[in-house]
Parts: sequence; structure tokens; C-alpha cells
Amino acid sequence: MPTGQPRTVLRMALLALLWGSGFLWIKIALNGGLTPAQITVTRCALGAAVLLGLARAAGQRLPRDRRTWLHLVVAALFCNTLPFFLFGVGEQTVDSGVAGVLNATTPLWSLLIGLAFGTERAGHPLRLAGLLLGFAGTLLIFAPWRQHGLTSPGALALLGAAASYAVAFAYMARFLAGRRTGPLALSAAQLSAATGLAVPVLAAAPGTPAGPTLGALAAVLVLGIFGTGITFHLNYRLIAEEGPTAAATVGYLLPVVSVALGALVLAEQLGARVIAGMAVVLLGVALTRVHRRTPGRLSGRNRRPDTTPSVDRPVRAAGVE
Repeated sequence: MPTGQPRTVLRMALLALLWGSGFLWIKIALNGGLTPAQITVTRCALGAAVLLGLARAAGQRLPRDRRTWLHLVVAALFCNTLPFFLFGVGEQTVDSGVAGVLNATTPLWSLLIGLAFGTERAGHPLRLAGLLLGFAGTLLIFAPWRQHGLTSPGALALLGAAASYAVAFAYMARFLAGRRTGPLALSAAQLSAATGLAVPVLAAAPGTPAGPTLGALAAVLVLGIFGTGITFHLNYRLIAEEGPTAAATVGYLLPVVSVALGALVLAEQLGARVIAGMAVVLLGVALTRVHRRTPGRLSGRNRRPDTTPSVDRPVRAAGVE
């Protein structure tokens, strides 16, 4: 994390707040009468609109070739439409703070998928230890041995959303990294595709008897515009100016933000077991990011910024969590 740069620290704090607050806005929207399908379509559409405007302002054009759009549809399914919907389903029965904690397991799923398909190597013993430790923390949060543990369909939906992100990042790293299309335009196209995929879900899903409250509408507007669209721009700027390490640091703050906001705004209460599980998960995630140093490898400001979509890089910001 860069030091002595108040502007960078402020940007990281703002990004963590916008991303981490996404779980709060989902819960408020659900409590106010919106369905998971309605939240998914609205946030995708608003996020796409914001990114289309930013891409146009930056002079970036949408991709035109069919192959890129086919890859974007797959990425949109696993990085946006499916996890957005699953987070809505999960938070119908699970607190927003817990949702933020379970979202933090995404890097663990990414490493596990990479090891399974041979695209990742443990490399360092601490990475494998971190993987095992992270899932042990998840098990501690779920507490399946307890009568009132979190082994509910909602909790499993949240874990499925985190795994879906991991699948998306692996797919995007293979098929979308290195595209000449600018990252703003690429993510705008991806969220546009996600909106199209979500519309049939909205048509098939049952609605609610009563209309949404003003609070619910305000929450989904904030979620779509700021939590889905603006966060991409902030993340992209942070990576371009400070490198991917600074942006990755924000990921560790998201569950802390979600838990704090859930407690302060919604009076959610987390027991010592869940808090301990969160700490174990974050420690495990930190260990999975350990790599062997290679001679001549540059880092921080000395490394040329990578602005192509890849794991833990800009396209992930097309999603909130």
C-alpha cells in the first residue's frame, strides 16, 4: 500500500466504502420490496449506462467483432448476472455483513479452480496453507455442527456467488485479457450483455404484491450508479496510477466495511464465531497471494500498469463485490 500519498489513501478508502456498502444496499432494496431479479436488472442497466458514458468521454469504442461479444456474454453471466442474482437471493435470509464475509472467499475459489485445471500452481507452501485455512474459516462461519448454523440455502447462494466470480475471472483472464478494446468500453459492453441476460430472469421471476418503497428505489440507484459503475472508474484509476497491488489491498477491506455498515445501519449482530471466521478467511486469502519472487520482477510504480482485464484487475469492478 502506498504511503505518504493522501489522495491515494482517500481513493482506496472511497473505493472500499462503495464496494463494501453494496451488500447494505442490496439488503435495503430487498427489505423495501424489490426482488433479486429486479435488483439484478436495475444495477446492471445503471452500471452499464455509467460505464458507457465514461467510455465515450474517454474516447473508447465498444468491441465490434462477434467473437469478443460471445466471450463477453459468458463473462457477463458468471461475473455479473448470476452472482448479482445469487447475492439478492442469499441476502433474503442472511445478514449483509455475513454476505460481505462470504464474498471474501472469491480468491480461494480462484486458486482452487486454477489448481484443479492446471492453470495455477501453489508455488509457495503458504499458498496451499492459505487455501486450507480460508476454507476452514468459511466452515467456522457456516458452523454446520450447530443447530442454528448458517448452512441455509441463502448462505449457500452467497458462497455460489463468490465461486461464480472465480469462474468468471479465470475465463476473462484466458479469453478477454489483451484485447485492444479499452477497459472502460469492454466493461460497459459486459454489463450491457449482463442486462440482456437478466431481463428474461425478471420476466420469469414472480413480482411482489406491493410496490417498492422510496428507500428501496434509492438503494438500488446508489448500488447501480455508484456501487457498480463509479467503482469501476475508481478501480481503473487506482490500478493505472498505483499498480494492481494497491487495488488488491482494497479487497481485504470489503468484509470489514460490510460488517461495520450492517451493524451501524441495520443493527445486525455478529457473534464471536463469525468474527473469528472472518479473520481466518482474510488471513487465508492473504496467504494465497504469496508468490515466489523472480529475478528482475518489478512491482509498484516501477511496473508498467496492466490495464487489460484479468483476475483482480479492472473488469472485476464491473461487479460490486
